[in-house]
Amino acid sequence: MSMTRISFLTLATVLLTAGATPVLAASSEADYKTAYAAAEAANKQAGALRDQWTVTATALAAAKKAADAGNFDEAVAQSTAAEALAKASIYQATSEKDAWKALEIR
Repeated sequence: MSMTRISFLTLATVLLTAGATPVLAASSEADYKTAYAAAEAANKQAGALRDQWTVTATALAAAKKAADAGNFDEAVAQSTAAEALAKASIYQATSEKDAWKALEIR
């Protein structure tokens, strides 16, 4: 696995951990809808940069499935994870936009 890939996986883990807040009360459907909308917006931005990660789509699907089952705590958690993954892919796209130039053979 390349060093860059490891770095981005580490970044995604940090973002997931940093974005995680302890749940003091049960999440509501409104909480889920807010979290899901934020995740979708970030994923759409990643798509515009042509750098969507498949794991983001998997997390969004898991969030929807949990919400459909009425498990809004899990739906919010999966939505938050999806948003963090989408933001990590955005970071990857923007940070590596010109990074290839440093790898040019001279």
